[in-house]
Amino acid sequence: MKHKLALLSLVLAALFLIPLNLIAAGDSDFNGKWVMIPEKSSQIELYGTLSLEFNQKGEALTLIQKWGRGRSFSDTLAFRTNGKTNKLEVTNRVFPTNVFMALKMPVGKKRSIKAAWSENGQQLNLTETYQVHGSQGYHPVTAIHTFKLDKNNQTVAYSINRSTRKTGPAISYLLKREGSRNAWYMDFVNDWKVKGNLGENAMLISLQGLANVDGPNMYFVYPEDWDFRFTPDVKKFLNNERYYTFNKLKSPAHALKTFKDKLNGYVVWDKEERTSLIVAFTVAGLERAVVVSEDQIPMVKKLGLKKIEDFRDKFTGQSDLEIYQWAYDQYWDRCSREYLVWMGGHAGSVMKPGVADWGIYKKAFFTDLSTAKNDTGEYEMAKKLMSQQKTFSFVFGWHSYGKDKERDHTSMCSHFGLRMEGLHTLPNMSFSSQVPASPGFKFKNNHHVEPGKVYTPEKDKVYVACIQTDCLGLGAWTRPGRGEIPYAWEVTMNWVWLAPSMMEFFYTQATPNDYFIGSLSGPGYMYPKAIPEKFREELFGEAYRLMKSMDLKVFEIMDYSEGATVEGNTELPKSVIKSYYKSMPDAIGFANGYAPAYTFYEEGGRPLMSFDYYLSAERAEEDAAADLQELSEINDTRPYFLLMHVRQWSDITRVRDILDRLGPEFEIVPLDIFLKMAGNKPTFEEYTLPEK
Repeated sequence: MKHKLALLSLVLAALFLIPLNLIAAGDSDFNGKWVMIPEKSSQIELYGTLSLEFNQKGEALTLIQKWGRGRSFSDTLAFRTNGKTNKLEVTNRVFPTNVFMALKMPVGKKRSIKAAWSENGQQLNLTETYQVHGSQGYHPVTAIHTFKLDKNNQTVAYSINRSTRKTGPAISYLLKREGSRNAWYMDFVNDWKVKGNLGENAMLISLQGLANVDGPNMYFVYPEDWDFRFTPDVKKFLNNERYYTFNKLKSPAHALKTFKDKLNGYVVWDKEERTSLIVAFTVAGLERAVVVSEDQIPMVKKLGLKKIEDFRDKFTGQSDLEIYQWAYDQYWDRCSREYLVWMGGHAGSVMKPGVADWGIYKKAFFTDLSTAKNDTGEYEMAKKLMSQQKTFSFVFGWHSYGKDKERDHTSMCSHFGLRMEGLHTLPNMSFSSQVPASPGFKFKNNHHVEPGKVYTPEKDKVYVACIQTDCLGLGAWTRPGRGEIPYAWEVTMNWVWLAPSMMEFFYTQATPNDYFIGSLSGPGYMYPKAIPEKFREELFGEAYRLMKSMDLKVFEIMDYSEGATVEGNTELPKSVIKSYYKSMPDAIGFANGYAPAYTFYEEGGRPLMSFDYYLSAERAEEDAAADLQELSEINDTRPYFLLMHVRQWSDITRVRDILDRLGPEFEIVPLDIFLKMAGNKPTFEEYTLPEK
């Protein structure tokens, strides 16, 4: 028995000496065809690209390497992955990694291949030995080929390490699965006039909403002066970091032909009745109909598309209220109760319907009704629409610049517990909403506050903290100077689930000086005083959940429900403030206002501070510096905490130059440290709006 146990122990010991990470079969996710991502791969002369195809049957593996597309070279290798030597005949002289090196493979001779799997089948290790023929004759080469499947089975990293290549960068290729992450893109003509190029642009945006119904297929690069300046940079991010391959659409006709199978037909709008286009967007989503003007009809007829609706002359002489009432009667019952689109913003002879693809994608009802009380008919219909949406659902788009005020529109949305999101120019949402963040990606902010540390301000200092207006998508993010000074950025928090890859773009680009804060007033743009008390707890709680998911510690509030920027009452009562403090227990502080506001409060070392200064884009640098110095003279108790709101069109270089004009007592600090110091020594006068 002892001998048997000893023998068994020896056998077990021998088994344990076998490398446990080597296995005979690879991960089945290797199987299939993979295509090269050029931006992440070594250059391939002449052929330009590479594809790999893996076919496994037990320990037998067939690997097909194809270099190039039309003009190409294929190399098929069939071998076993058991670590033993496979002898394969060379059938072509091409040396494919660089055909411009005068090297020939020895046709008719054998090459040896040993292959084995490791890393639980997620890595193939292949050792190849052969003779290569140069101008001086044959030379032996040993090449180590490594094929590694990433842990999320989305890419294969292929590297070649040759014994004869002693210097230079590694030969490496990154490949994605064939057919994955392919999309089309197009650049917009920067003409949005109703009688100009709006017809073409509107057609393309409507096509985008339909092309993206079953996946992110169509993306637009908007003009440089578009409100949201990030579209070229996000495309580059998707290309380089998320491995999207973008093919360019050459013309509107090419775009229609490419996505013809996504369409059921077309709807015609009337250039003489601008509102007919807004109604046509509603039809587009419900009927899968591309929106066209009269001059585009021959193009869609040529593709065999059928006419679904024709609004030419239909609304002549009618008011917007009459047109929207007709649209309500025809389409409202079929439209989404989660999403409503206010296709406002630019009015009159111009329309910039950037968000229309999203509304079409979500089968939303489109309108630009006035929410001003003196526009009685439109006001009442706007109330009816909002009242019939689900509570806490979304209103996308923007109020009409030709009808009412931002405060009218936002107040009405807030009254019905609806969350406003984006502008009329918000681009590519039907695409971005379908691209998740990278697997395992965590949204991590650049916090400066160390837990447990007490931040004590110096007695003779004026501390300045800057917050950029109007959220990440607008203005200065892609402009000069970002990262040079501490700077806080309002985050459109719903993007964490509406457009996670787009939010990942911002987080991965952030420098240590870029600090993200939650906004604006709720889980979306809202006015807290206009929100019925019965909705506050749930809405503020949802805003806090979004903050937690994005690693945000500061929240910003704004309320213009009781008047204009300067003349109106923008203050907050203690009941509203207490609701925020209760709903957001981990927030280290709150910012309030847009232009200067006057509410200040502190509780448990957590301050609520209103803006003391608003830096408009037009203010001369020397005047702005003088303003800040004068504020420090009037608020002469030290330390003085000066919170500044910066209009989105000011880039950070301009802000830095203004602050550089100030004296040595001024110090710009990160917002979270600013709030910690202000909470530790609140030199502001506490004020809250008296309760009604």
